[in-house]
Amino acid sequence: MNPFDTPTNADHGPLLKIDLGALVANWRALGARADTEAAAVVKADAYGIGIEPAVTALAAAGCRNFFVAHLSEGIRARATAPEATIYVLNGLPPDSSGLFAEHNLSPVLGSHEELLEWAGFRQSGAKVRPAALHVDTAMNRLGLWVGEGLDLARERSGVIAAAGIGLVMSHFAASEDLANPANARQIAAFAEIAAAFPGVPASLKNSSAHFLPDCPSYQLTRPGYALYGGNPTPGQPNPMQPVIGLEARIIQVREIAGGTQVGYNGRWTAPGRRKLATISLGYADGYPRNASWTDITPGGSALVGGLRCPFVGTVSMDLIIVDVTHAPAGTAVRGAPVTLIGGELDLETVGAGAKTIGYEVLTSLGWRHARRYTGL
Repeated sequence: MNPFDTPTNADHGPLLKIDLGALVANWRALGARADTEAAAVVKADAYGIGIEPAVTALAAAGCRNFFVAHLSEGIRARATAPEATIYVLNGLPPDSSGLFAEHNLSPVLGSHEELLEWAGFRQSGAKVRPAALHVDTAMNRLGLWVGEGLDLARERSGVIAAAGIGLVMSHFAASEDLANPANARQIAAFAEIAAAFPGVPASLKNSSAHFLPDCPSYQLTRPGYALYGGNPTPGQPNPMQPVIGLEARIIQVREIAGGTQVGYNGRWTAPGRRKLATISLGYADGYPRNASWTDITPGGSALVGGLRCPFVGTVSMDLIIVDVTHAPAGTAVRGAPVTLIGGELDLETVGAGAKTIGYEVLTSLGWRHARRYTGL
């Protein structure tokens, strides 16, 4: 048994299957495509698959740089990868420098306040890893303005030197959209920043930018969603290997007459005689409630005996009802597994059925699932 597996909930619970070998293969493929070193973004509990198993697998494969969102995530990653460089994307919380030093973490600094606080801490004699500097080239979300970054670069003996910057970075706003003119503007703006910090490694590429023409790789790329099997090239075949699969079991099967209303508030009405299966999975398990299928709005689906079968009615807290009228004989029976993510139901398809994106589906998967890891 893999040390990261969780016990099977023998009575009802769904099963999340995670292929760590595919995760590593995706990381290697993206690094080879960029022809430079690839980091791994493991924020949001490694996009829902678990920081500890993800970092363990990637570090064993040679990954030396990780990015998380929060200090608490960085502490978890550090316990698993004691020698890695771990950057905390959401910056330096007030008065937290001591914790960063204690756990050997690198803040991604994006404001003068953060720079000054970190520089003051370093000058007190604290032993810390180099920080990253975030320059905002389009998102208007976090980071210094480009002009601010260039001004600071000219003051080489000032706060930048005191802060010990070991990486400069920015983040794309629309790299998955090859035709978006913002991409070229960001590439040009960041080229100025990278040139203003000679000798300092730079990082610009996120997952989709690995497939963006004319985008420099610099010294480090930062893939996230694509590592976990998400499609970095929307509208095109997915170049990544699938990493997760989700199954749930049928609890009960029944037949209903045409005109019967189903689920909370009777929002779906059977157009004729139907065979329905209730499965043990719901929004408490992280599956989106917006995947509900009503008389007005289509929703999600499951694979039953390999056939795609639509949901009916509202996705409830612990249960979903599936129309299995046309499922292969003998496949829609009590105790049988159905697939919610896997095969033709990839993350993008599931996201579309839930009126959201694959990112949200992936990062929302809850801990009520039993987990089975392979490939470690």
